[in-house]
Amino acid sequence: MTLSNERTSVLSAPGAKALLGSSILARLPLAMFGIALLVHAQRLTGSFAVAGMVSGAYAISGAVSAPLLGRLVDRCGQTRVLVAGATATALMLVTIGLLPSSAPPFLLVALAGATGLATPPLAACVRTLLPAIVSDPGDLPALFALESTVLELTFVFGPPLALGLAALWSTGAALALSGVVMLASTLAFGAQPASRRWRPDGDASRPRGGSLRSPAMRTLVLILVGTGAVFGATEIGVTAAAKSLGSTAAAGPLLGLWGVGSLLGGIAATRLGGGARRASGLTVLLGALAVGHGALLLTTGSVLALGAVIVLAGATIAPTVASIYAMVDRAAPAGTRTEAFSWLLTASSTGAAAGAAVAGALAQSAGAPAAFAFALAAGGYAVIVAICRSRSLEHVTQAPVGAVQAVAA
Repeated sequence: MTLSNERTSVLSAPGAKALLGSSILARLPLAMFGIALLVHAQRLTGSFAVAGMVSGAYAISGAVSAPLLGRLVDRCGQTRVLVAGATATALMLVTIGLLPSSAPPFLLVALAGATGLATPPLAACVRTLLPAIVSDPGDLPALFALESTVLELTFVFGPPLALGLAALWSTGAALALSGVVMLASTLAFGAQPASRRWRPDGDASRPRGGSLRSPAMRTLVLILVGTGAVFGATEIGVTAAAKSLGSTAAAGPLLGLWGVGSLLGGIAATRLGGGARRASGLTVLLGALAVGHGALLLTTGSVLALGAVIVLAGATIAPTVASIYAMVDRAAPAGTRTEAFSWLLTASSTGAAAGAAVAGALAQSAGAPAAFAFALAAGGYAVIVAICRSRSLEHVTQAPVGAVQAVAA
């Protein structure tokens, strides 16, 4: 089966291509916000310490608010939450972009934190809709693999686009423009029939504790904390390795190759049906992710070796993540699916922040190999969680895909 045929099969429902395309366009600016806030804050204040606080405030507040906004979507529907969040986020980004250099640092930090709190849960919303746009439930893993593959393009092009706009225009303009584009594209996504007509499951009795009431959801969250730590540690390790080799500028292209590897892995997973469908298969993918990223500790003496191995390591990302997200539709209790997807995003970003912090300290004291060794350990933790809690996943990997409250175009 060719990739073209696979893509046609999983996107055959009316409006499916427009839904996925508009969601990717809406999430491209989200890949720009972090770096755009960082460089703009540094330009305004001249301080990397303040810039780091601004970037951290945005990331932390976004991680905290994602499950809350997801729960709000599960109760009120997508349209109002997406429109309100996108409007508030765009207004705050434009405000930050227009601030003068005399603006106090605490104002930058507060506005960045408010931006993170308001950022609409686009990823969770589109993933909630994916089960409704496949005619055959067996195609769902392939659709999640395709979505993860295409999403990699935002991480490949988003940060360079933000930096390019900042260089050609200004950091404030790049920030404001990314907010406006996010607002326009979020409105386009919200106008799609599948999103506009999606309704919460009013008959479902939501359990106390929400989606985390499910043992399978708790397992997936714990796994994504580990994989997130792998990703955060790898970013630090690559940067430290490039610096030690006297080629700091190579860090950007190397991380770009990492994204290319994930893109290729996602293409392969899509062609092969979407990745793992059972707990045992997910454990194998997690093991490959851990070993692939841990192998980077053997390559720190050569940029070429680092580049070759990081492509292979990246190839494990999209299949693993797609497999995890494909399990959520059955793992989440009825009426909590958007919240469930949001919790996974929070787990991943929290793990990435912790991984970057630990790996940064290790790289400072023991060099890049120590950072990659930590990535291996974090990946090993995810494997152990998957093995020890495999029973919690077995019933969701064997049960038929449940219905979701959505109306196709």
